Amino acid sequence: MTFHIITIFPGIFDSYFSESILKRAQKNNLIGIKTYDLRDWTNDRHRTVDDTPYGGGAGMIMKTEPLCRAIKDIGRSVRGGKFKIVLLSAKGKTWNQRLARKYAKLRDVILVCGRYEGVDERVTKFIDEEISIGDYVLTGGEIPAMAIVDSVARLLPGVLGNKESAERESHSEPGLLEYPQYTRPEVFEAEGKKYRVPKVLLSGNHKKIEEWRGKHSKKT
Repeated sequence: MTFHIITIFPGIFDSYFSESILKRAQKNNLIGIKTYDLRDWTNDRHRTVDDTPYGGGAGMIMKTEPLCRAIKDIGRSVRGGKFKIVLLSAKGKTWNQRLARKYAKLRDVILVCGRYEGVDERVTKFIDEEISIGDYVLTGGEIPAMAIVDSVARLLPGVLGNKESAERESHSEPGLLEYPQYTRPEVFEAEGKKYRVPKVLLSGNHKKIEEWRGKHSKKT
């Protein structure tokens, strides 16, 4: 699966995507992540990607022309398989685990990162979906793009290594939050108090452990 990210700040992604699980997934050719500088689709010497809003108002709006040219060019390169063109937007559909599983079945995803006060509304005629990662506003779509890449990539075969990691965790079922987890030491001391691991987890009785985990999983 390949993620295509359109942004005016491609360098933002270098650090996050070059560490840990996502780095290994790329090295093993389980996923591909390509970033594109939107300014490469401008045609003026200042490489302009934004302008003032019609009707007045604060801030700047990302222009239609470079965005649509970028979407068209990149889309042309991925046609023939299952793919989506997504605009990261504060007014989009809220991202969740159900959508992550749906996207994990695609071959390519094109993620368009907005900036400033948003994008010219006419851009929405050239995308498939608007996605938000929560009811708040960020300075751009780069962090939402990272969140989508991360949440989808970890569902792909081989990315996590252990298949159960994605099957038995929070949101693996709608409304389910994972049971509490513990590791060594068995007894942790702090400020004069002792904090112990629940005895059932030390018992070796797998049936009782499963019952405890089921009891302590939370429903939202």
